[in-house]
Amino acid sequence: MSLHNTNITSKNYKKLSIQVSLNGFSFCCFDTLNNTITAFNEVVFDTQQKQNKIEELYTDAFKKYPELKETYDDILVIHSNNLSTFVPAALFDEDYLGSYLQYTTKVFDTDFFTYDTISNYEMHSVYIPYININNFLIDTVGSFDYKHVNSILVEKILEASKNNDDKKMIVNFNPDHFEIIVVQNQKLLLFNSFEYEKPEDFIYYVLFTAEQLNLNPEIFHLELLGTITENDPFFEIAYKYIRNVSFLDVSALQEKNHYTTAQNQKHYILFQS
Repeated sequence: MSLHNTNITSKNYKKLSIQVSLNGFSFCCFDTLNNTITAFNEVVFDTQQKQNKIEELYTDAFKKYPELKETYDDILVIHSNNLSTFVPAALFDEDYLGSYLQYTTKVFDTDFFTYDTISNYEMHSVYIPYININNFLIDTVGSFDYKHVNSILVEKILEASKNNDDKKMIVNFNPDHFEIIVVQNQKLLLFNSFEYEKPEDFIYYVLFTAEQLNLNPEIFHLELLGTITENDPFFEIAYKYIRNVSFLDVSALQEKNHYTTAQNQKHYILFQS
């Protein structure tokens, strides 16, 4: 999806990606000639700040980063929330976007629905974007395209599963929810998002999903991504109940930047957007 204004710029081989949420945002600047990351920053709104309107929080934060005032050939805004689902192309009807979300998300008549087309895999990602943040950004950075975070995530995971006939489960952690993706040789077998509070919530959903897909915890591979680390109790409980637990391999991604393995896992989506 695109939002445009009348700004016209000459090509300078620079791209900006901004991953937005209600808790803050992160952004990444790319050199598109060399396919490398030239700058990265993350902004987290604290509890007191969240009492302000989201547009005010973004306005104040944007003033602190000169990179956000520069000119780019392309700007991509990535909406990060758990208000999305995937629909096979054969079952997709653009006139009924809200109906695809109503069984997994509380939707309202005033919600704005949109979708991303994932043409290589004959499906669409239907989601609710942050319209107020889009409106702020069109006034602040000008024209941009926007996508849902899970559109990029699932497409990258499907690409990485090519020629691998083993079923693999990937869990992408966020501060208050996580996604479970199960793939097999570029086929999406399952996608779902779950809210959590405790490690027990996490392992319950993982084991329940495994049971539904006949995945043996002694055999299947669980790969972790996002905000989870090796030292936290979520990793420990996964390792207790599942034999093959690891972090998603980000070595190829890391060759394009100078950030740590942990940062490449946490910002996996943003860094290759």
